Amino acid sequence: MKLLGNFQFIAEFIVPYKVNGEKKALSSFLITRLKSDILFIETRYTMEKIFSYIDSHSEDMIADLRRIIRIPSVMGEQEDGAPFGKNAADALAEMLDICRGAGLSVRNIDGYVGTADFYPTSEIPQLGILCHMDVVPAGTGWSVPPFDLTEKDGKLFGRGAIDDKGPAIAALYAVKAVKESGMPLRKNLRLIFGTNEENGSADLAYYRKKESLPEMLFTPDGEYPVINGEKGMLRISYRAETGKSIEALKGGMMINAVPEYAEAILCGVTEDISRFENIFDGITFSTEQIGGKLKITARGKSAHASTPETGANAVTALLSVAAELCGDPAVSALARLFPYGETDGASVGIKCADEVSGGLTTVLSVISCEGGILEAKQDVRFPLNKTSGEIISALEKAVDGTGLELRADMISEPHYVPESSEFVQKLLSVYERVTGEKGYCVAIGGGTYVHDTVGGVAFGAEFPGEENHMHGADEFITRKSLIKNAKIFAAAIVELCT
Repeated sequence: MKLLGNFQFIAEFIVPYKVNGEKKALSSFLITRLKSDILFIETRYTMEKIFSYIDSHSEDMIADLRRIIRIPSVMGEQEDGAPFGKNAADALAEMLDICRGAGLSVRNIDGYVGTADFYPTSEIPQLGILCHMDVVPAGTGWSVPPFDLTEKDGKLFGRGAIDDKGPAIAALYAVKAVKESGMPLRKNLRLIFGTNEENGSADLAYYRKKESLPEMLFTPDGEYPVINGEKGMLRISYRAETGKSIEALKGGMMINAVPEYAEAILCGVTEDISRFENIFDGITFSTEQIGGKLKITARGKSAHASTPETGANAVTALLSVAAELCGDPAVSALARLFPYGETDGASVGIKCADEVSGGLTTVLSVISCEGGILEAKQDVRFPLNKTSGEIISALEKAVDGTGLELRADMISEPHYVPESSEFVQKLLSVYERVTGEKGYCVAIGGGTYVHDTVGGVAFGAEFPGEENHMHGADEFITRKSLIKNAKIFAAAIVELCT
């Protein structure tokens, strides 16, 4: 349908009318209104074609998703042309091959990042859709092969199905559908595929040294409707010497998770610790006497560091018990600064909040002690109204005089795009039109792929209320959600690029 292409004919031969025998033309207002109505009809017709294409090519989408899920693109050793390991590079090459087959103009930027453009042009694109081909390790507990695609009851299982290979395929098919519809884009669109999102986003840093990112950028690396705010992040290390009463202490494996396990070996302690059993809600203790030494094991519940209140911190519970039993100054200082159950940083002077992103959260997540040296690691997620410098200054003040040495290992300032921006408002409008649900903005404690970009937001791919086992066993995306994502992305492309 090319109604707009015939607009000149309509304006010259149909629109003019006579008043008192004199030929008149419609007012510019009416002509503009007519043009707008024609454009609306034509766009709606084209969107129906686009959505129909996506529906009719769902099996092709799933077949292409299977191709890239079968490549176990976990970070590996650097090789020539493969800065993050051969598997990550192979997954990128496979994705670019699929894009090439779709008629897109592709580039592989030294194995770090791949791009697929709607038009073969050197212009900076109007819109970028940022995805990643790397995945976290499979781990244990899968009921199906993690590096294959298995469909059961409408669910598509496989590592990367929701993070982020499924959304990447949905974005590609959105572009294919727009291309096949014949709708011309006013400016170029670029799909950007990275290979290091799960381990620091060095891929994106490399890309940005080579060229600029599009002014409008979204990543399907989060959830709907739109994530426009992400808290700042700090990772802090503490170090101190301990006395002879502490033989060993260890707990936690990942700095960005509430630790579910911790253990300590205390010298010269034979006390029964049953009095601690009901003090720490969610924690269970077990003990073992080893020749005048007491081994204490604490078990709690893991949780992501952005929502520490949902977990039970075995490390801070054990620190409290150990501090009371042996009185070591370094252990006692940590126990006082990080009391069990406190996740807002009040005891280290960093409690704060704002209306958009909520309150600061923190967790003392990893601890070890060997050879008289105690080390601990802290994760901090701070709101949009604070800077890393303010948080670090408060922490330094809190540890002053305790014997603890503080070091900032990672600093990431908050990321925010105003909800009132035209870009965000258009994405919200697209979400509402396609889903029929209310669009709104979300601020989170975690970080998405756009955290260190200017103006980027997360748009998908999880829908509100979904639980897709991201980073866990039996990760999946439903067939229905995969198709719906493609339709939302297609509608966004039309909204932003035509």
